[in-house]
Amino acid sequence: MKQPLHPLLIAFAVVVFFFLVAPLVIILGAAVSDTTFLTFPPRGISGRWFVKVFEMAAFRRTIVTSLQIAFLATGLALLIGLPAAYALNRFRIQLPHWLSTVFVLPILVPEIVLGFSLLKSVQVAADLPVFSTLVIGHTLIVLPYAVRVISASLSAFDFSMEEAAISLGSPPLKTFFTIVLPNVRSAVIAAFILAFITSINDVSVSLFLTGPGVSTLPIQILAHVEQFFDPVIASVSVLLMLLTVGVMAVVELTLGLTFLAK
Repeated sequence: MKQPLHPLLIAFAVVVFFFLVAPLVIILGAAVSDTTFLTFPPRGISGRWFVKVFEMAAFRRTIVTSLQIAFLATGLALLIGLPAAYALNRFRIQLPHWLSTVFVLPILVPEIVLGFSLLKSVQVAADLPVFSTLVIGHTLIVLPYAVRVISASLSAFDFSMEEAAISLGSPPLKTFFTIVLPNVRSAVIAAFILAFITSINDVSVSLFLTGPGVSTLPIQILAHVEQFFDPVIASVSVLLMLLTVGVMAVVELTLGLTFLAK
């Protein structure tokens, strides 16, 4: 027979839940307000501010740019991070221990320092386009997440299965895609989600690397706040939340969250 939960434990859980949900409710309420300024509780219900987001060319342009950068940076991070994580675990004895720390440096270095360094060395010195510099910057900041998440899964992988397949005549590359990759597929998907959300919400690095005609959605939000105080900002925030929920919903419908937990 299960013992009833202590009332203090229930109260603590309710307070934590309220602490997490209350900001989301406030943002949603401000986004649907019929007023021309941010207010909560909403005075009237209207969806015109969501329509206003897509009517503004700056927001339409930056939404597309942010999605392009997020997909490209996440894809590049996985292309680099998957082989790196494999090498760090497959040849952990031969490789120096400090090598794994190299892939964590973008997290250890403050993003402001990283952004300024990329601005000086990549965008100015190398004279690369703003968009390319943004992709490079976002790839650097999401690469540690890809490496660490996939490495955590590979650390529990039994590489003797790979060696057995190779000993039976399977080519190494085919063995990787048929034996190793299916076993870390959940980690790759989790790394993609984490890296994508990190990229699309980045402010510090993007603040240094944006330029004329090329900006990301978070930077456009900052620019809008400097001049206006309307519910458009709350509407954009709600759309970003819906995007995150949408990504998780797609994963749930296609693979199931229990698959990612494996």
